[in-house]
Amino acid sequence: MPSRRHRLLACALPRLRRSRELDSVEAERARLERWHARVGDAGLPTAAVPRFGRRFSVVRTEVRGAGTAPFPSYELTARGVAPTRTVVWVHGGGFVAGFDPFHVRYAARLASRLGARVVLPDYPLAPEHTWRDSHDALVDLVAGWADRSPGGLVLGGDSAGGGLALAVALSLRDRGLPQPARMVLHAPWVDLTTSTPETAEFAERDPWLFPGKLEAYAAWWAGSADDLGRPEVSPALAELAGLPPALVFQGTLDLLAPGTRLLVRRAAEAGWDLTYVEEPDLLHVYPLLPLVPEARAAWRRTEEFLR
Repeated sequence: MPSRRHRLLACALPRLRRSRELDSVEAERARLERWHARVGDAGLPTAAVPRFGRRFSVVRTEVRGAGTAPFPSYELTARGVAPTRTVVWVHGGGFVAGFDPFHVRYAARLASRLGARVVLPDYPLAPEHTWRDSHDALVDLVAGWADRSPGGLVLGGDSAGGGLALAVALSLRDRGLPQPARMVLHAPWVDLTTSTPETAEFAERDPWLFPGKLEAYAAWWAGSADDLGRPEVSPALAELAGLPPALVFQGTLDLLAPGTRLLVRRAAEAGWDLTYVEEPDLLHVYPLLPLVPEARAAWRRTEEFLR
């Protein structure tokens, strides 16, 4: 049974985030475009971490890809640490939202507890952009860090970012580029076709995610119906052999759980070394949630896996 803190957060968080189904695809697109224009290049919400400036340093760089506009990336390290290891963490947000305080808190923990450099790419978002505007640049970014991280590279992400991280890993494999040593994925969105038959059942239970929004966001990120099933968009549908060892967390109070289960089944068929941790009645990306025992347990499992 979920902890009392998790049960309280499962009630409060969707309300605080004003989570609800979209009114219409057109209205949702207009809302997001207004929001993106208002927020602009907001950077990292570092206020989420106490004494962030004293404890961590951040270097902003630009990621450039052939034929696409550059976008920012942030390199976060704990002060006084000379990291030899790198974690590239791809943030979630349904491909339509940028960095959340949850992401910064988690990145700070990775940097301080693992003594790692944490790289946070701020990839361009839908509906203004599709996967084509960042994928190749992200592949080159990760390959570059893998090539110059003597302590090894960890590639990870949550939700949409988890699916994007997996899509990048597939392209690294297929292009013969340097690979991450390990992968960590939290509730990854890996099947944007939502073809799994259990999706409707899980949608009725999830208080945070809504099928209409996911369908719209998936269509915008793919750019066309023909691209929805591509490995760069729905990596669970790709050939999965030859990927680095991975640790995947998933709660069942989550609309994305059927897609993650599909990924796990196909990983087993392909012989991919994937460790799967599924927790009943836990929220989407529960390992990133603050102050819940289940997140602490997931962190201990992650730290053990990465060490």
